[in-house]
Amino acid sequence: MATPTIEEYLETIYIVGMESLPVRSARVAEAMGVSAPTMTDTLRRMAQQGYVQSERGAGVVLTAKGRELAETLVRRHRLSERWLVDVLGLDWSQAHEEACRLEHAISQEVEERLARVLEYPATCPHGNPIPGSSIRTDGDAMPLSQAAGGEEVTVVRLSPLAEEDPALLDYFRRNGLVPGATFRVAEVSPAAGVVTLEAGGSTVSLGMKGASSIWVQVSR
Repeated sequence: MATPTIEEYLETIYIVGMESLPVRSARVAEAMGVSAPTMTDTLRRMAQQGYVQSERGAGVVLTAKGRELAETLVRRHRLSERWLVDVLGLDWSQAHEEACRLEHAISQEVEERLARVLEYPATCPHGNPIPGSSIRTDGDAMPLSQAAGGEEVTVVRLSPLAEEDPALLDYFRRNGLVPGATFRVAEVSPAAGVVTLEAGGSTVSLGMKGASSIWVQVSR
């Protein structure tokens, strides 16, 4: 069986792949907070165990075995987040860290019962799809940082990588930047590195890093 460390790498590779392809080892190392040599050694071990393949130009690719385990972990993590937020009332900025602990301990039976109790949710509280559920299509979603001034946008989901930053999640929550919320892009200023949104007579400003963590759909 994979160690918790290998499981974390698999989950991170899967999540990075949600944001952009190909999955570069340097991006995974950054998300994991490890050095390039550590990343190289770990990928070598993961390849020997049949979890990943690394090919020039293709980046890091999960094998069928690796993807199955990664999706199981992500599913348990996101179901745990729903349970923590929807049932226990935990703040969504804290749910990610707690779910990281739970995902490695949940059995298949508990996973199935948890999904049933929660009535088979399609997404986690941050809007990210739960593998194996009736996942909604957000193929035309894009990072808020790519939106143009004057456009009406609806928040679809928050980048899973942003969940590692509780302070950022708390800022999003306090300013209503949650899945389903609609805003008008008042201004995009790449030079200043700021995106300003308007809704209900109020404005909220974000740096480009924060804006790139919010995936939105533009109203047509």
